[in-house]
Amino acid sequence: QVQLVESGGGLVQAGGSLKLSCVASGGTLRSYRMGWFRQGPGKEREFVGYITQVSGSTYYADSVKGRFTISRDNAKSTLYLQMNSLKPEDTAVYYCAATARSGLTTQDYHYNYWGQGTQVTVSS
Repeated sequence: QVQLVESGGGLVQAGGSLKLSCVASGGTLRSYRMGWFRQGPGKEREFVGYITQVSGSTYYADSVKGRFTISRDNAKSTLYLQMNSLKPEDTAVYYCAATARSGLTTQDYHYNYWGQGTQVTVSS
């Protein structure tokens, strides 16, 4: 059973940056593909991006491509989401998630383990 805990959320002005972290325990992080999702106010949870288990390849939603970067430090069992050029529409609760699946894993049902989320608020 993998436990995930996100941190690093907060309030930032539009155009600013924020880096989220997700620490994993109870499992070997390198065994899992790790994803980030977000849920804005009144919206459904949506895919942000993922990083693969072995090669560390990344895949992003069009809405964040070029602004967000996912990385992982397997030795620290930590996943990161670097968010730059933030926009008010990026305001959401951000969740990290883990799956042993491969292929295109962009739906929340592809992921077995979830963190509790961290709030990101971008002011205009």
